[in-house]
Amino acid sequence: MPEEKKLKASSGRAGKKHAGTVMIFIFLLVLGIFMILPVYLAVVMSLKPSQEWFIFPPKLYAMDPTLDNFRDMFRSADRLWVPFSRYVANSVLVTVSVTLAQCFTASMAAFVLAKGKFRGSKFLNSVIVVSLLYQSNVIYIVQYMVISKLGMIDTYLALILPNIATPVGVFLMRQSISQIPDAVIEAAKVDGAGMFRICWEVVMPNQKPALMTLVIFAFQAAWNIQSNTYVFDESLKTLPTAVAQAAASGIARQGVAMAAAVFMLIPPVIVFMAAQKNVIETMAHSGIKD
Repeated sequence: MPEEKKLKASSGRAGKKHAGTVMIFIFLLVLGIFMILPVYLAVVMSLKPSQEWFIFPPKLYAMDPTLDNFRDMFRSADRLWVPFSRYVANSVLVTVSVTLAQCFTASMAAFVLAKGKFRGSKFLNSVIVVSLLYQSNVIYIVQYMVISKLGMIDTYLALILPNIATPVGVFLMRQSISQIPDAVIEAAKVDGAGMFRICWEVVMPNQKPALMTLVIFAFQAAWNIQSNTYVFDESLKTLPTAVAQAAASGIARQGVAMAAAVFMLIPPVIVFMAAQKNVIETMAHSGIKD
């Protein structure tokens, strides 16, 4: 009898465990559907001919899919004051510059905050955590005044410099670097290495997962930078600005705008697919543990 009770208890626990797994799977499935739905709708809308845009209720699929919107996008781009390739080149320049500079500055600042011993380090860490709660819209006016005083209006620097330092990047790297044992830092100091050398030759080689995660976040944010706030010269504007201008042309141009939006989705998806393994590794565990 005691053995039968044990078997029933174990089978009950197993049943509850399987039920919990099924519920988690269903929750993640629904969440995944909600996350993929905007991308699916953007692709479907880019394949819809203009007459299907006025069907009510709207269909979640293209009844007569066509690539005319993509053809019209490149055809319209050829008639712009600035070639479409110039918008793409501007976005690539800004994105690469911001991504590299953000990884460099965030890594060095995170190393100092995680392993540096100085007065006020805890306060600075608290400031970074609190700054995660604020959106960039809060500082737009002050930021514009600073950029204007520095004479950077209508320059690439107006798009690059304000986006280099981000609290998310510093917080992510600091959390990862803080897991490295202090013994590793002390051993490098004993061998005569300076702080700069320790940062880039000892610490950073162990931070590849966190760095790749930061690259994804920085690339996505930089690729979507709109230049209409600080840049008014058409030849310096980025691709998101051109897409926004096309979308503002009326509902007749929404197909072209959706085609451009799908075109813009390609680089971030490629970067994420190339680095998703490192993202998963970072979220699970990163750095070295004692």
